[in-house]
Amino acid sequence: MVLIDNHTHVISTDTVRYPTSPIGGRQSQWSQTRPVNIDGLVRALDDAEIDKAVVAQASTVYGHDNRYVVEAVRTHPDRFIGVYSIDAPAPDAVERIKYWQGQGLTGFRLFTTGTTMPGQADWLGHRDSYPAWAYAEEQGIPVCLQMTIQGLPVLRGLLERFPGVRVLLDHCARPDLSDGRPYRHAKDLFDMAGHPGVHLKLTHRALGAAQRGASTAADFLADLVAAYGANRIAWGSNFPAAEGTPADLLAQAREAASDLSAADQEMIFGGSTAAFYTPVTTVGGPRA
Repeated sequence: MVLIDNHTHVISTDTVRYPTSPIGGRQSQWSQTRPVNIDGLVRALDDAEIDKAVVAQASTVYGHDNRYVVEAVRTHPDRFIGVYSIDAPAPDAVERIKYWQGQGLTGFRLFTTGTTMPGQADWLGHRDSYPAWAYAEEQGIPVCLQMTIQGLPVLRGLLERFPGVRVLLDHCARPDLSDGRPYRHAKDLFDMAGHPGVHLKLTHRALGAAQRGASTAADFLADLVAAYGANRIAWGSNFPAAEGTPADLLAQAREAASDLSAADQEMIFGGSTAAFYTPVTTVGGPRA
């Protein structure tokens, strides 16, 4: 089994070469108090015996300047998959996608909410973003979404317009699971399973939500696998944004998933990520 962490970040110690320019104008607290550079991430993954990791752009540090993610991938091409951030409604969005894909990165991230930007941004479904979505669909480029469950109706509209796009929802779109089964507060999340391109990122935030109120992690994961299939669910540590080491976060996730079958666990802890970030193959050849 190849173990892959679907969600990590890197922060450079070189603030001259890599100056901060956070989306929304405010740098995240975690990136100031517990930054981890490329070498530090490699050591942490080694300690956890994690084979590979997705390095997602730290949008609350560098905005859309993805150069440090590029450095991570170029330094450790056998270890890292790089995901870059773009301003989707910008007039040059497609050109930026082409540029960052050409730098060796694989798929883009849209940051519409977070610790420094609470709430759901209203630009997600703006028509100015359609060219970026159309290009992602045409080229088979995966899209990672940092969003809330309140944005799912907008996403549904985008996927009706661009049904071929594969999307991955950070933190399972931050659902409210406190009511427990049958998770009526998270109905929109489970309904999204009807769109075959929708995948979920299982992180400490989602697992934490699954253990509040009447919910249990075992119930939530069982229902999630029943709705989506394990092949559309991928574990990510969110290190170092999440407190704790990748080894700690992995152990917590494994415990939460312990009631699932071995095959389902294999998909969640590696197989799903490998498939999601594998270029789509068409009659004309591979699409990056």
